[in-house]
Amino acid sequence: MLTEARLNLLFVTEVEFHLLLQRYLNGHSSPKERAMVERWYTQLGAAKLVAQPLPDQEAVEGAIWQRLQQAGVGSGPKIRTMPPPAAFWRRPKLRWAAAALATLGLGALLPYATHRAAPPLQVGVTTEQGWTRRTNATRQVQVFQLPDSSLVTLHPGSSLRYATAFLGPKRAIYLEGEAFFKVSKNPARPFLVFTKQVVTTVLGTSFRVKAYAGSNEASVAVREGKVAVQARKDADLEATPAHPAVTGVLLLPNQQVVYSATSRHLKKELVDKPVVLVPQAFEFEERPVTEVLAALEKAYGVHMVYDKAKLAGCTVSITFYNEPLFEKLGLLCKSLGAYYQLSDAEIIIHSTGCQSKTAN
Repeated sequence: MLTEARLNLLFVTEVEFHLLLQRYLNGHSSPKERAMVERWYTQLGAAKLVAQPLPDQEAVEGAIWQRLQQAGVGSGPKIRTMPPPAAFWRRPKLRWAAAALATLGLGALLPYATHRAAPPLQVGVTTEQGWTRRTNATRQVQVFQLPDSSLVTLHPGSSLRYATAFLGPKRAIYLEGEAFFKVSKNPARPFLVFTKQVVTTVLGTSFRVKAYAGSNEASVAVREGKVAVQARKDADLEATPAHPAVTGVLLLPNQQVVYSATSRHLKKELVDKPVVLVPQAFEFEERPVTEVLAALEKAYGVHMVYDKAKLAGCTVSITFYNEPLFEKLGLLCKSLGAYYQLSDAEIIIHSTGCQSKTAN
């Protein structure tokens, strides 16, 4: 187990943590770094901390899983009990490990990172007249830090431009392509991401913006916190998530907005794969259906609309594991003889009442 003294002695920053994962994905990590990442993935889980989402964790997860399979981990009898990568990442031990690494700076994973780590693969960087431009011409995502300590994960074929000194009342970024931002909180200096189609404003949170050149659409998806989005044309640059523009959209976790240049319309909806925001127990034995729906609402931060009178007195026995939200809903609706539909960022449950069925 990791001791507090050992963690303090071996402390590295969160930026170095993300850069280590970047080196691993790019195949530039040293044998010791690679071994430690893979050992962490399979073994580290002693520190029971609250989970923190990581940018591009699915890409990291996939790369680690592939290497583990190539190394033979999970072969033989154990392969039948090991869940697939996406489910494995969400298991409690892995969430505790991710939180331990993100908050404590890798700890025992990388005891020599501050001394022996190889320099990370950099994006193309140019500076001109007080502006910095970063362009990712590689085939891998690139992680770097902005002057205000915000983290950016820049996707292939994307570029970012910002004032080198990052001074002034606002932190302005100009994006072409796709990037994930984990913004340092500063309510006094809003963080604005400009694309050709939309302007996204935050005070400090994590979110993804996608707006490639030549595309008629732009999208913004929120991982945590609140995000205000407007069409760029005639945008109110004084608007914030606390005081959004009348013509804009306010997004919460697991929500996204898609802007169409053709219709000039901002369409608010749920992300394709909502993540658990507040872990809940998903084992129900003859419990009211409304209790199950309430647990799903709380876990995913999603508003559900249904006829309480029709579901009154309905009970169900059902257990959810690592299924995505929409699969959970499908299983529940099947047990009720009901169905659901998506409307903006809400889920509407349609039911004619109880049936004498249960799902296990």
